[in-house]
Amino acid sequence: MRPEDYPAQEPFSPPARLYHDEVMKRGASVIGGKEFSYGPDPYQSVTIWNAQKPNGAVLAFIHGGGWTNGYKEWMAFMAPAFADAGITFASIGYRLAPQHVFPAGFDDAAAGVALVARHARSFGGDPLRVFVGGHSAGGHYAALMALTRSDIALRGCLPISGVFDFGPQSELTMRPRFLGPPDSGSEGPASPITNISGKPGPFFIAHGSEDFPHLMSQSVRMEDALRAAGGEVEWLVLQGRDHFTASYAGGESKGPWVPRAVEWILRH
Repeated sequence: MRPEDYPAQEPFSPPARLYHDEVMKRGASVIGGKEFSYGPDPYQSVTIWNAQKPNGAVLAFIHGGGWTNGYKEWMAFMAPAFADAGITFASIGYRLAPQHVFPAGFDDAAAGVALVARHARSFGGDPLRVFVGGHSAGGHYAALMALTRSDIALRGCLPISGVFDFGPQSELTMRPRFLGPPDSGSEGPASPITNISGKPGPFFIAHGSEDFPHLMSQSVRMEDALRAAGGEVEWLVLQGRDHFTASYAGGESKGPWVPRAVEWILRH
């Protein structure tokens, strides 16, 4: 689909517009993906790309956009690097705030990943070797999914510049609108760091060295919390990258993130 084929979303901020233009340019030549719907809304859809020589691993990746912006087409630029490494790649769409507040978008993302798992074999993937990742808001959904959705067999989680906490220590300057009204009590249920129960699955956490300060400090606390619960965590700081250029690393086959992510996925 094209962005203009979707229902209208919130106007882009200037940085988001630049990001949109750049990722769409990077993904413009990426073809061959197959689109599936898991609901009646156009945002409730996923695109899956075959690996060149599939090794069974599947990476389902969730776009960012502050929970109010974004399209699954944003992440198309990532597909070739993973397909070349034998990893089936899927980009997950979900409904956006403020029209759809938590947990609507999160439930959508989980339904999208579950669909990818169901179709994995038809793309050379193994439904028991599905990994979930995401950038920014997508990293938040990926982490929360890995910690709370035991109904989806996930082998690991790879958030880039993810959000892990909406509580008093979150350092957020304003309440994200996707959480709904202030009296909704959604901060705790939406915070991955407060939903660690039992031994968590493996995490590969990354962020830029020039990322938003609250995301960098949240990543440190998330790593500590996961390790304290007995989880396996690998942490990568993308040197010289800010919040947006950290995302671009997701499609750079010889960049700072993709080789490490591929090695991590194959090791698990």
